[in-house]
Amino acid sequence: MSKPIPLEFGKYYHIYNRGTNRENIFIEQRNYAHFLKLYAKYIEPIADTYAYCLLRNHFHLLVPLKLVEERDPKGFQNPSGLNQDPSIFFSNFFNAYAKAINTAYHRTGSLFQHPFGRIEVKTDEYFSKLVTYIHQNPQKHGLIDDFREWQYSSYETIVSQQPTRLKRNDVLERFHDQINFEKAHQQIIPESRVAELVGDDVD
Repeated sequence: MSKPIPLEFGKYYHIYNRGTNRENIFIEQRNYAHFLKLYAKYIEPIADTYAYCLLRNHFHLLVPLKLVEERDPKGFQNPSGLNQDPSIFFSNFFNAYAKAINTAYHRTGSLFQHPFGRIEVKTDEYFSKLVTYIHQNPQKHGLIDDFREWQYSSYETIVSQQPTRLKRNDVLERFHDQINFEKAHQQIIPESRVAELVGDDVD
């Protein structure tokens, strides 16, 4: 990966990473749930979540980093953490997950590639294209015939009415409504249309 840009609060980012040497970071079904549990602990205090997709050896996130006044101090063990470099929160998250996987599967060494990928999302047009691209990833990589059936992404949650911490309404507003959201996802987004937002995409 190229040299990473610094993360700044108040901005939107495509965050992505893969396993070292492209090895799987999700070995079995329970790993996905644990990843999301740790994500809630380490990342949700400093970021909202608009879209995500977890695949066998990599993942994608679309997150806006919260301004200080948007954060709940109860989410921080130490109040000084409110002003820490946001990269630290992601590093702590990845380290916690890697430690859990290493312990559970008797492995050693790094689990994730360093540094993790991050690209700023600057326009509404790119935002909607990236959401669609993220959701379509399982089909793009041949993991499933229809990405809508992949259970480890935010797509099903966004089109449902189930309770969620995802910013569902904000996402649907970017597409104007749910009908347009689903319509946009019917056309596979080629990488050429989101090249600036996927960088050295993972596989």
